[in-house]
Amino acid sequence: MFKGHPKGLYVAFFANMGERFGFYTMMAILVLFLQAKFNLTTENSGYIYSVFYFSIYALALFGGFIADRSQNYKGTIMIGQVVMFLGYLLMAIPGMGLPFTLLGLFTIAFGNGLFKGNLQALVGQMYDNEKYSKLRDSAYSVFYMGINIGAFFAPSAARGVRSWWLHSHGYNYDPDLPALCHRMTEGTLADTSKLQELANKASASGTPVADLAAFAHDYVQVFSTGYNYAFGVAALAMVISLVIYLIFKSHLPDRKAMVKKDASIIKMPWVEEKKRLIALGLVFIVVIFFWMSFHQNGLTLTLFARDYTDKQVGPFTYIFFYLPAFLSLIGLIFGIMMLFKKEVKMMTRIIGGALLLAGGGLLYYFYTTFTLENTIEPEIFQQFNPIMIVFLTPVVVGLFAFLRKRNIEPSTPRKIGIGMILAAFGFMLIMFTSFGLVSPSELQGDPAPDRVSPYWLISTYLVLTFAELFLSPMGLSFVSKVAPPRFQGLMQGGWLAATAVGNSLLFVGTIAYSRLELWQAWLIFVVCCLLAAAFIFSIMKRLENVTK
Repeated sequence: MFKGHPKGLYVAFFANMGERFGFYTMMAILVLFLQAKFNLTTENSGYIYSVFYFSIYALALFGGFIADRSQNYKGTIMIGQVVMFLGYLLMAIPGMGLPFTLLGLFTIAFGNGLFKGNLQALVGQMYDNEKYSKLRDSAYSVFYMGINIGAFFAPSAARGVRSWWLHSHGYNYDPDLPALCHRMTEGTLADTSKLQELANKASASGTPVADLAAFAHDYVQVFSTGYNYAFGVAALAMVISLVIYLIFKSHLPDRKAMVKKDASIIKMPWVEEKKRLIALGLVFIVVIFFWMSFHQNGLTLTLFARDYTDKQVGPFTYIFFYLPAFLSLIGLIFGIMMLFKKEVKMMTRIIGGALLLAGGGLLYYFYTTFTLENTIEPEIFQQFNPIMIVFLTPVVVGLFAFLRKRNIEPSTPRKIGIGMILAAFGFMLIMFTSFGLVSPSELQGDPAPDRVSPYWLISTYLVLTFAELFLSPMGLSFVSKVAPPRFQGLMQGGWLAATAVGNSLLFVGTIAYSRLELWQAWLIFVVCCLLAAAFIFSIMKRLENVTK
């Protein structure tokens, strides 16, 4: 994957991987934390989630402006990492009120604005060199894979810390309990039979709960504090990201020194700049609708996982939700690939055989220790998109390379349009399985009587992952290729600002989820993606012209 690329790609890959691990640890649990801790409604927690996601990306415009003005991309990135660490630290303090939580979220967003777009701009600057220019699309695919390796482990880290804290206080995990506990505490729970049933199961000692009021208050406190400590894991990840960056940043291009040596490298006629800026603006319009739809993975799709997906699964399905077993399966797959791949060294085959035996043995062990019914947590579903990114990136990059050799590779804008169509198909899947399910507005906080197989949601993530690989890394590549040299940081910030606008509309999902039939909520995103695809294909020639 890294063959032929400059060393700076390694640095960007691992620094970004550490930061994204921390970020997605938080995003896997944020909406669940807000509801469990502060008893927020789905709509209110959706507003906070949307505003935060908007701020994360909108502030990249400010970060890009700072870096472009100073040409000090490296320094701006480093400051951003430090600020993000402070924000996660604030989120990790238990017992604080909602205003303190919002302060922590804003601090993270501000730091991310300084970090994210400028790191992407540095990656692009490495490929301005003619030696590497043909590898720009694949470079952003590799860079994007680093994001998702970090994101893969994040949900399990969040889940592990929360469950550890619950178990240390004598409780088992149940996602339906916080809402019932809040209703008990507020005196609005008329029938306590369901709470009594779930509370008895949540008692690790097996002793029936005698005082439901005391249980309700304590369970919510312990439950939400476990999430606070999971935010602490994100803070630790930021430290690791910063250390990697500081040690190896010399491999990244020093734009400030380059401009000082030759200021002409950032000059371009305004007529050409204007043409490029218009093309970028048109693409930014399209990605608004993609991210408004795609980032439902941490919001309405997570709520669907909690409310409508089976909580208990058999031993085979549980392999994909229990991280050690899942890693054993991955090791087994890699072992088979290394063992039977053509034209490889003997040592590679030996390592492949070892992975096959170790992975297979561990997988068998875990499988035989699972019970007939195993509990899965809703936040763990968010691991599927990143691990699919990791496995499918080589497939997609290989496909593009295969087409490139035959001079039939789609242009970067055309790949983005295909991604929008794929996203529509992803939401069609979840729409299909939602027919006949009772809407959340009818449930009014009670557990859903009917639940669906987790494979429906996993399949939705699979299609959305293909869509993401056609759109997101290709969009980053397009921006780095088309952006005028003196606006590289700002235009990467513009891509992220468009993402921010899409994120600011995430609340559309929670409103639809709360008020409409479930299938109608997903239909909104199907229509949005198809309209965006139609728009980008209607302006395709203009976009392709600026990339030549």
